Amino acid sequence: MQQQQQQQQQQQTESRLHPLSPSPKSVYIHIPFCTNKCHYCDFNSYVLKGQPVADYLDALEREMELTVRQIPPQDIETIFVGGGTPTVLLPDQMERFLAMVRRYFPSNGNVEFTMEANPGTTDEDKLAVMKAGGVNRISFGVQSFNNELLQRIGRIHSTDDVYRSLENAKKLGFDNLSIDLMFGLPGQTTQHMRESLEAALKLDLQHYSLYSLKVEENTLFHTLYQKGQLPLPSEEEEVEMFLMIIDRLQKEGYRHYEISNFARPGKESRHNTTYWRNESYYGLGAGAHGYVSRQRHINVKGIAEYIAAAAQGLPVLETETVSESEAMEDFMMVGLRLLEGVSKENFAAQFGGASLDVTFGPKLNTLLKAGLLETTEAGYRLSEKGLLLGNEVFAEFVGAL
Repeated sequence: MQQQQQQQQQQQTESRLHPLSPSPKSVYIHIPFCTNKCHYCDFNSYVLKGQPVADYLDALEREMELTVRQIPPQDIETIFVGGGTPTVLLPDQMERFLAMVRRYFPSNGNVEFTMEANPGTTDEDKLAVMKAGGVNRISFGVQSFNNELLQRIGRIHSTDDVYRSLENAKKLGFDNLSIDLMFGLPGQTTQHMRESLEAALKLDLQHYSLYSLKVEENTLFHTLYQKGQLPLPSEEEEVEMFLMIIDRLQKEGYRHYEISNFARPGKESRHNTTYWRNESYYGLGAGAHGYVSRQRHINVKGIAEYIAAAAQGLPVLETETVSESEAMEDFMMVGLRLLEGVSKENFAAQFGGASLDVTFGPKLNTLLKAGLLETTEAGYRLSEKGLLLGNEVFAEFVGAL
């Protein structure tokens, strides 16, 4: 039975890893540990206390080794370490982890290497190890500059921690910094959001991500929502917040390049743009998703289960072959998140010369007539109206082919 399972896993591995296209130039790595579970979080994350971190890093190295053996990487252009909170690793653990990344995913020196961080978990010693290990971009999960709201959503940091962490990062020479803020939080008003945004802008950072709260299943917020105990802003208030955010950031010279993301010119997230352009990427770690050669996979999620699976081979839970028509639909759904929209040339390059206009002509015409899309020199993008109704536009491409 065990031999059959190993043969089946090997067949799945070969199916997933034999490249139909060049190897990915982007890597996502998941560190699933965090100090606590926030009330809105449905990510694959586990409270750090008592977790076998060293064993997890052993398993992660094993997965890296097997992955690059099957698909040797090209020069890696982007690396993104997410979680969880990767910065809960101790300095020696962080040093080991970053050495592993460099060993298995070498770059040509122009890599964008992002690590997610929570304020309060990035002292100078930790940041020095990150800097020496190649990290050159940090994304801080700030969420709000209102301490009361932070407590309400289950964050354990304060605004003082935010300022201290960013000061430490700048002191250590990090010059590509991003923070996440959330709107549509329980009890949040447009004035609350405006005050947080103004505080964020005073920091004069390179990048800002502004996300609306989504109440996901298997979270405390979902339980409260089901009981009618989650006082969310109205849809009109959320729209007001979003429009205020766009206006304010653009006035400060930030480029609104994706629905939820704003950057100084040239500081857009290169890694996330890989996702939005529907390009391949390695995905490693517990619960991580990867996309290689029209094969999507998701890894085993649990910590102990992931460690055990990696001891036997690649810790893959599920593999799915993406048909060309599904890939085309995905291209539209993620590509239209970018404010520049989708390119006919890129579509043809990904799909053997196929015409975007021929493939989606009727659907595109319908959305153009509804005022949700507009044409560009390169292809199509969301209109101002479509920007507010993005999910409705994306849904039009689900199963369209």
